[in-house]
Amino acid sequence: MLKFAIIREEKTPPDRRVVFSPKHLKQAKEQFPEAQFKVQQSDIRIFKDEEYQKEGFQVSEDISDSDVMIGVKEVPIQSLIPNKKYFFFSHTIKKQPYNRDLLKAILDKNIELFDHEVITSESGMRLIGFGRYAGLVGAYNGFRAIGLKNESFTLPKADDLPDLAKMLSELDKINLPNLKIVLTGSGKVARGAKEILDHLKIKKVEVPEYLSEKFDEPVYCHIDVLDYNKRKDGAEESIPEFFSNPELYESDFWRFAVSSDFFIAGHFYGEGAPVFFTKEEAKTPNFSIKFIADISCDIAGPIPSTIRPSTIADPIYGYDPETEKEIDFKDPKAITIMAVDNLPCELPKDASEGFGEMFLEHVLPAFFNNDKNGILERARMTKNGKLTPKYSYLQDFVS
Repeated sequence: MLKFAIIREEKTPPDRRVVFSPKHLKQAKEQFPEAQFKVQQSDIRIFKDEEYQKEGFQVSEDISDSDVMIGVKEVPIQSLIPNKKYFFFSHTIKKQPYNRDLLKAILDKNIELFDHEVITSESGMRLIGFGRYAGLVGAYNGFRAIGLKNESFTLPKADDLPDLAKMLSELDKINLPNLKIVLTGSGKVARGAKEILDHLKIKKVEVPEYLSEKFDEPVYCHIDVLDYNKRKDGAEESIPEFFSNPELYESDFWRFAVSSDFFIAGHFYGEGAPVFFTKEEAKTPNFSIKFIADISCDIAGPIPSTIRPSTIADPIYGYDPETEKEIDFKDPKAITIMAVDNLPCELPKDASEGFGEMFLEHVLPAFFNNDKNGILERARMTKNGKLTPKYSYLQDFVS
């Protein structure tokens, strides 16, 4: 019998999310009766230990007899149990220096690491993640920042609300000014942000109309990479080419920077791609963006005003284009920045339930069908104390 453990989140600051809610863990047990599931005790998890016990699951401090450990965020090195299989976001696939020691420890302890971030289909599409919830909370936080800056309406922190339904109900109480909003991205993050815009009944307009007209109501324009990038030589553009050869492209975002009040950044940014705008461009009188919800949160990257990540406790700061320094977000000179880098933590219940649905659909079956679709094989980063061939590019990072 294969034994799974739902492990306690131990990273600081605390993360209340979990891969399986009690309801979805019960569904997993019903779907795979040949599996055994145990839950590690936790005082911070969004679902109480008693809720799992009520569904018939053993809750214990000791999970060392389990084969597969399932968590969300990085596991502290001292908590790793040798010779086990682990699922969590390791944040190592881009050679993140702060997790180099973690990856070394995983190899030293002969752990098989499966990273949630690289659980993909055969075509390379990510199958599970918290992106939708990052988009939902990020857009909500952006509107909250606008209300605080303009002193026109007040929204409570998403983190203080019980669930998504309550968050949406708070949005129903506000009246928006005539904002022009540009949203970037085509994945789950951008679609989550779009849900907020559509819930607010903000009119969606296409690029030509957005760039050329004035409106007497809030509007938004949803753009993808070829709307805000163009070939340097003026030749025909294609999305596959942009991602494989970004050096052939230059930014075409300026036309949105001079037409927009609020920029919601829901895109994926690849290394080598053009930046959206420069620090110098942000200094010019024509630059009209006053609010940025940077859900992608690439520090010192494509959006130069994102000079640091913000926190759930203190999610908003100001950026002074002239000095290129942080100032109070209420300062008239400030571009107001929301750049929380762990947004789904603000909706832990909904985010956990959504993640569990995806994990149950795509990942658990692979343990019982000989991994017929290659789900586990593609996500397995380490085995027998070594990096697997797909992730061998990390060898110089850990050596």
